[in-house]
Amino acid sequence: MSTLKKYVSDKDTVSLLVALAVVVVALFLPSSIALVATSLFFVLFAFFRPQQSLLFLIIYVSIRPLLVEVNSGLKLVGDLITVIAFAKLVLSSGRNWKSLFSFKWFEWAFFAFLLFGAVIGLMQNVLPAAVIFQIRTFIIMYLLYYILSRMLLPEGWYRRFAWVTVWTGFIVSIHGLIEKLSLRQLLLPDIWKYKTLSATNAVRIYGLPGNPNSLALLLFFAIIALFFLKSVYGKEKYRLFLNINLVLFLGVFILTYSRGTWISAFIFGLIFILLTKNWQVLKRLVLAGITSIIIIYFPVNLAVQYFQSLGLSAPAPGAGSFGGRISETFDENNLALMSESGRFFYINKGFEVFKDNPITGTGFGSFGGSATLSYGSPIYNHYGIRSDIYGGKYFYSDNQYIQVIAETGAVGVVLFAAFLLGMLAMFWKERKTVFGKFMIALWFATGFSGFYYNIWELKMYTMFYFLIFGTFASYTNQYVKMNLKER
Repeated sequence: MSTLKKYVSDKDTVSLLVALAVVVVALFLPSSIALVATSLFFVLFAFFRPQQSLLFLIIYVSIRPLLVEVNSGLKLVGDLITVIAFAKLVLSSGRNWKSLFSFKWFEWAFFAFLLFGAVIGLMQNVLPAAVIFQIRTFIIMYLLYYILSRMLLPEGWYRRFAWVTVWTGFIVSIHGLIEKLSLRQLLLPDIWKYKTLSATNAVRIYGLPGNPNSLALLLFFAIIALFFLKSVYGKEKYRLFLNINLVLFLGVFILTYSRGTWISAFIFGLIFILLTKNWQVLKRLVLAGITSIIIIYFPVNLAVQYFQSLGLSAPAPGAGSFGGRISETFDENNLALMSESGRFFYINKGFEVFKDNPITGTGFGSFGGSATLSYGSPIYNHYGIRSDIYGGKYFYSDNQYIQVIAETGAVGVVLFAAFLLGMLAMFWKERKTVFGKFMIALWFATGFSGFYYNIWELKMYTMFYFLIFGTFASYTNQYVKMNLKER
């Protein structure tokens, strides 16, 4: 208890709690007032406490869908923190302007990819607003890497980063269990309560991120943070708290039924354990996984069935099962649906677009990306691309590579490959260190995720990826670093 009291009274922790309190209070204000009030607060917060504001992003991005659903005036917080922290870095550089324009070759490839996709999109009559939207989606989280990689990180940054992630995961996990046990009737906005879900998705936990895949990704990084903290403290501190949370996170992680994240987590864990030969991690995971199934997975599903037997209204057709979710992946009807209007359909259409535009593609904002969700695409009618899989909305390609192939052609594929391989080269140089091995494992997991997610457009994932990558770059002294003093 004294340890927790000491943690809560810490100056940095207090600043995060104050920022969270401002967000909570803003939920009850008119949206216009909330927009002005939060904008003013977070501009000042990010400028005077840039390091803490970047950590607050973990909390904000994780619950942003709920916040924006309740009050649209909170939608700019993340962008403001990122932009102001970037401005503070520039101002802190003093006269050392040259260091601000020092880039690795993976960054140059990334910039060239963005420029090329934008130019081709404009040439293909994609709306300028859509092109700008797509560029922003790609670059906003990269800025986190830019800031952190060039920042002199304070002592204890790694532990604080991990603690914020763990506490966020804890709060979101508890809320997720309440959502599951209440059959989506408690602690959710009305529009979420009455949202019509398919039989496949109705059994999944959506949580504060508002999406089971995003929730699973958050817990994936929270589990990683837990293991980091366990390695730091050993058996000296927080052992019981960390072990309880490991079981909790794994239990909720399973209840998201996020097959894609399960695969990514498996690939990451396999590669990391093989590289480090840390079999103790595998042992802890197996024991915690079995425990989570026994005391969380089965009891929660049995409780859901019991509440349903009492006649409690539920949008879900049942409690759901782990085996059922796996078997759906290879179910003939499911595979046929994916071929008619799902992932396979869009992959085939993507190659059809590429066949007609093999060198340049059709440009940003034309096929299955974030921009097309909001603005549509000038090529969809020509290729007979329908959007019924998302209830009449435009679609995600759910495959980062087919989007790159269709939108930027062979040139874009080469530039994007240079971007990816350039990062791997940085990690490979540090392969003898635990951090280097960690980044190699994360790189492969990220690369594999691109086959079933638009992974470089998912804010939840790219936020964590670039925060960790930026920390790695700062730790290994990849750039000249600025001292962003906090007040």
